[in-house]
Amino acid sequence: MAARSLWRSRTGLLMTVSAACGGTAAATIATSDDPATTLKLCAAVPVRLFRDSVTAASIAFDYQYSLLGLREGSEERLKMKHEVHLRSAYKLQELCFKNGGIYIKLGQYLGQLEYLVPQEYVLVMRDSMLNKCPVSSYQQVCEVFKKELGDEPDKVFAEFDPVPIASASLAQVHVAQTHDGQKVAVKVQHTHMTDTSMADHATVNLIVNTLHRIFPSFDYRWLVDEMRETIPKELNFLEEAKNSEKCIDNFCKLSSHIADAVYAPKVHWNLSTSKLLTMEYIDGAQINDITSIKKLGIRPSEVSKLVSHAFAEMMFKHGFVHCDPHAANLLVRPISSRSFSLFGKRKPQLVLLDHGHYKELDFTIRTSYAALWKGLVFSDAKAIKENSVKLGAGEDLYAIFAGIMTMRPWDRIIDPAVDHLVIQDNESDRSELQVIYFQIETLLEHIHLFEKGSKAIILLMTFSRSNFDLLEVHKFGLLSREWPLFISLNSCDIIYFLVCTI
Repeated sequence: MAARSLWRSRTGLLMTVSAACGGTAAATIATSDDPATTLKLCAAVPVRLFRDSVTAASIAFDYQYSLLGLREGSEERLKMKHEVHLRSAYKLQELCFKNGGIYIKLGQYLGQLEYLVPQEYVLVMRDSMLNKCPVSSYQQVCEVFKKELGDEPDKVFAEFDPVPIASASLAQVHVAQTHDGQKVAVKVQHTHMTDTSMADHATVNLIVNTLHRIFPSFDYRWLVDEMRETIPKELNFLEEAKNSEKCIDNFCKLSSHIADAVYAPKVHWNLSTSKLLTMEYIDGAQINDITSIKKLGIRPSEVSKLVSHAFAEMMFKHGFVHCDPHAANLLVRPISSRSFSLFGKRKPQLVLLDHGHYKELDFTIRTSYAALWKGLVFSDAKAIKENSVKLGAGEDLYAIFAGIMTMRPWDRIIDPAVDHLVIQDNESDRSELQVIYFQIETLLEHIHLFEKGSKAIILLMTFSRSNFDLLEVHKFGLLSREWPLFISLNSCDIIYFLVCTI
């Protein structure tokens, strides 16, 4: 009875606080110069806010009620927690689809955080959010063109295909031809994304903070902070254009030995705005399409090495890392018709697409991170602790931090065996991974204690490991699946080299 009373008071607080912020959220988006649009968007805010509140209350009640009286660590509690995670993930999935906008992006974001949120959420979001993105109508596309470039697509371009070749959470891509005959890809932002994004973020922030006050163990404020930093940048396509040029400039200046092997489409600045991005159209095979890669005369193993090398260069040398390397964003094509490897195969060129989400790592973080990996590779417990602490993991959490980096338990991390970090698909390793998952729950409870450097590293590792797992590049025949960021065994010398020379 007392539990129910407590629940009612907590739920009432959640709903009251949510409703109180409805006016504020509506006012946030009431900056449009189109009265009809403003009215429509303002009317939608209370509806979205109500959905958020009901979903959050339902999820919170499910956790509180279902786990009540179950002993921590017991088999019964673990089983029930799995069921609640799954139910809650589907509730959140439904909310994301109903609200649309940045909620779809939130769902995709959760689908990438494989080791930072419960696995049930990751799998549900990954299975649905990547393949069911919204598609804007041609009329809506025309609205964006008129507002951004002053005319309709078929006037701005000599040819414009009204049917998009791809659609994502924030935008969709059309093929067009400029008046001077160049084939281009035009990325068009879904309508009213920026109008609602501030209100949507304020609402999500409100719900998460209120839930944390009611249930202190629920602390995903770090996720809201991360979204607050990344979403506005991803909604500004001029920032994306600058990122793409900076990325390639880094390879030319800092990694000239592989600069020819990494490419980004050229930007047509005169046909680009913050909501519309025109780029060179690139023909290539998606990185997980092994059949097409072989038809191009390229060895898949060479592609795997190139991806591993390119992302190691970005992380350790450039300090400017592409954080969305899923299959649709990585294309492969031959460097040139005259460039062949020792085996008579054509050399691959990696084409990086979608430059909206990057992480920057300063010199101190990069050197400490490289030194940490050197310690991990050589089973040097002192170096592991020292550099984990430098990265902000703290005296008490360095072992968990190292476990997140390698997905190995501490006794395996400091094992001097050559293959101590390789994950084998056997019963022993599966049991060890379960230990790591329990440690991850501990990490989540203390992630607010981690400093910015270690949070950035954890997120980078999570994005890259999750996305590369989706690519299934282990089919390329290398050991890269067993290595975080796919710095494979035959590339470990990169770590030592960088520690000595960076």
